[in-house]
Amino acid sequence: MNDLLLDTHALLWWWADHPSLSPVAREAISDSDVLVFASAVSAWEMATKSRMGRLGEFSELVPHFGASVTADGFLHLPVIHEQALRAGSYEAAHKDPFDRMLAAQAEIGSLTLVTRDPAFEEFPVATLW
Repeated sequence: MNDLLLDTHALLWWWADHPSLSPVAREAISDSDVLVFASAVSAWEMATKSRMGRLGEFSELVPHFGASVTADGFLHLPVIHEQALRAGSYEAAHKDPFDRMLAAQAEIGSLTLVTRDPAFEEFPVATLW
């Protein structure tokens, strides 16, 4: 299995031990032979949605992003210019900047994106749910 990049909802559901996280995703994230990445894009998305009042019960997780990533043994994935250029150049009609960046990070890093969002079918990335 490829190493994993968690979509923001997958990361939140993992931290909250939420039942919406699929059993397949939960097992893959738990696999000690797989590297799991949490993107700076997810921190940005979580902070933005929390500020707008759209993160609900998960808002309490935002201030602990960095510590929670580290505590779970995940790796922080920063945004680099090659990813930004790729995200901006996708021909896909999907306009969500967070999704475009996560897709670019997954593609460039050869990572499997853990997501239930069908919008990622528009991008050249492997997904798992």
